[in-house]
Amino acid sequence: MLELTFESTAPMTQGEFFEWVDDRSRWDPNHYELLNGRAVMNPPAGYPHGEIDANVIRLLGGFVAERRLGKVFGSSQGFELPSGDTVEPDASFVSRERWQSAPPPEPGKFLRVVPDLVVEIISVGTASRDRGEKKAIYERNRVREYWLVDWRARELTVLHLAGDRFGPGTALAESERARSRVLEGLEFLVSEVLP
Repeated sequence: MLELTFESTAPMTQGEFFEWVDDRSRWDPNHYELLNGRAVMNPPAGYPHGEIDANVIRLLGGFVAERRLGKVFGSSQGFELPSGDTVEPDASFVSRERWQSAPPPEPGKFLRVVPDLVVEIISVGTASRDRGEKKAIYERNRVREYWLVDWRARELTVLHLAGDRFGPGTALAESERARSRVLEGLEFLVSEVLP
């Protein structure tokens, strides 16, 4: 079954988007992002999205906390990016250096920092956007490493920023080992994040 995504027809600024989302958050379970000036809505994710999300957070969170490398965020954290986009990746890591140079966080507001590493879990409704539009947004904002988890294909694709662009990426099967360049020393079997 196709997962439906809805998009606004009128453009919005980050400020307008925040006010609109803040008003909806009291009763609306959907997730919203501001992509290239459009508010994009996705419904709550179906299985196994949440399990994969938890596996990725557990993997990143333990590694980062043990080494005091920065902060790891889950899928409910919004980021206002310098490009004017507001994104809500499935998981993200912000290095201590980027965190300390960013504006102080304000309770209830989106963070104004660019994550070093972003993870998106591919679903039927988001696959083309995650591989295209959002990849370009992350690239433009200088996210250093981008993971795409495709549970249907049983693979993880890892892309690294090289200059101003992501390289071609490496697709790894569930039996292969993934290594992070951003989180030096993090190595794991792809099957560890899959259901």
